[in-house]
Amino acid sequence: MKSTKYLGIWMDHTIAYLMELKNHTIVTNTIESPPKLQEREQNLKDESLLQNKEQNQLSDYFRRLGDVIKDYEEVVLFGPTEAKNELLNLLKDNHHFEKIKIEVKPADKMTENQRHAFVKEYFNKFV
Repeated sequence: MKSTKYLGIWMDHTIAYLMELKNHTIVTNTIESPPKLQEREQNLKDESLLQNKEQNQLSDYFRRLGDVIKDYEEVVLFGPTEAKNELLNLLKDNHHFEKIKIEVKPADKMTENQRHAFVKEYFNKFV
């Protein structure tokens, strides 16, 4: 019998901590979004070009997260910003994620131990 694969993602617009629950232990990886272009390209005069580049970076960040999520059956997205909802909306529009149970939960900034405890507590009802 195949065991269900669980993934918790604490995220904001700059970093995502991916926590896979395996045998009651957490395996963590991170995916970072590139620094905002405004910080790197202050000489760029065209604001719409800057916004397009930032949107492309955010889309790439969300795509990389989606590439990981597609390998799981159940995922919880949590964190302090709207990034989790933005990602969920993108995933809902993609049929590749139809069979994955994805839920969003609000959460503040957390330490690593708090994030791990959150993921274990959330998926404890399924395990």
